[in-house]
Amino acid sequence: MGKKTPFYPCHLRANAKIVDFAGWEMPLHYGSQLQEHHQVREHAGMFDVSHMGIVDLQGQSVPAYLRYLLANNIDRLHNGKALYTCLLNEQGGVIDDLIVYKIADDCYRLVINAGTREKDLAWMRKQAAAFTDTEMQIIERTDLAMLAVQGPETQVIIEQLLAKQDVGFSNTLKNAIALHPFTFCYTDDWLIARTGYTGEDGYEIMLPAEQAEAFWQNLLDNGIMPCGLGARDSLRLEAGLNLYGADMDETVTPLEANLTWTVALEPKERDFIGRQALEQQIQQGVQHRLVGLVLTAPGVIRSHQAVFNQDQQIGEVTSGGYSPTLDQSIAFARVTADIGTQCWIEIRNKRLPAQVVKPPFVRQGQKVFCTEQK
Repeated sequence: MGKKTPFYPCHLRANAKIVDFAGWEMPLHYGSQLQEHHQVREHAGMFDVSHMGIVDLQGQSVPAYLRYLLANNIDRLHNGKALYTCLLNEQGGVIDDLIVYKIADDCYRLVINAGTREKDLAWMRKQAAAFTDTEMQIIERTDLAMLAVQGPETQVIIEQLLAKQDVGFSNTLKNAIALHPFTFCYTDDWLIARTGYTGEDGYEIMLPAEQAEAFWQNLLDNGIMPCGLGARDSLRLEAGLNLYGADMDETVTPLEANLTWTVALEPKERDFIGRQALEQQIQQGVQHRLVGLVLTAPGVIRSHQAVFNQDQQIGEVTSGGYSPTLDQSIAFARVTADIGTQCWIEIRNKRLPAQVVKPPFVRQGQKVFCTEQK
């Protein structure tokens, strides 16, 4: 039996199809992945993401430690702001991608992926050994649950929820209404951030595990549909968001994963793990890049299918699938050459044409790429 999140009884009551995901028993869907996808694009849906790791770092040396640990620069953060970044090895490979939240000058929170949770914690503790001159704590917050509420109607529904006198979460949620993207509020062990993994507006909410079921029921009673891992994956692919283990891993640098923007090489005096390898890769020239693909023939692109430029294989699909919003197949592929505007994907021993585009494919429910030849 796998591990269960605090929302597990809610999934059973909603007749979820439960699958193993990184050792956790998680909902794949609640009857229709397609319906859940459209629910988030058009209305509002909620995802149990409690399987992800929540790690608090406390102590005076935490800022110096994070400047060394992370590829992005936490000096960009003020209290109440969040930052997307990568955890790199010495070769510049991505150990994990994560979000870091600055709660106070000596207190930060990291949210890490479920599949890399133990590996990340071991790496973080190993790197912390150099910062033992001052007291620093790395605390895994297993006492918290985490829920993502996503979709264009999310804010309206939350406001309706607050208007009801019988809701006990008002004081915390009230501050969330005015949040800007990648900011958060934190009170009474509730952290509510305006972030997400769907390309839609919404919130990611961390809360005490003992309050999880009641909060879920409140959202359910106010019209927010539960959504599973299947819809989460198709939504993030449309939004042009990478999936760890598919689009990047420890053998791939951020420069090869369309994540150069998550690396802060300025100021030059900031040393961070993997910096030397990335600078060397830039000097030598990056040999691989991640591109977006839209299939222009009937079919569905899947991971690991070969990508061709004429008769030469130039890469491989890293993530692929059907886009419900666009009603066609889309994908990410890592390629070794400048392939221009078109390529071919080998699907069931046939090579089908695909347009090369710059992700995202969909933003706020609308197509945002151009497939016209230049």
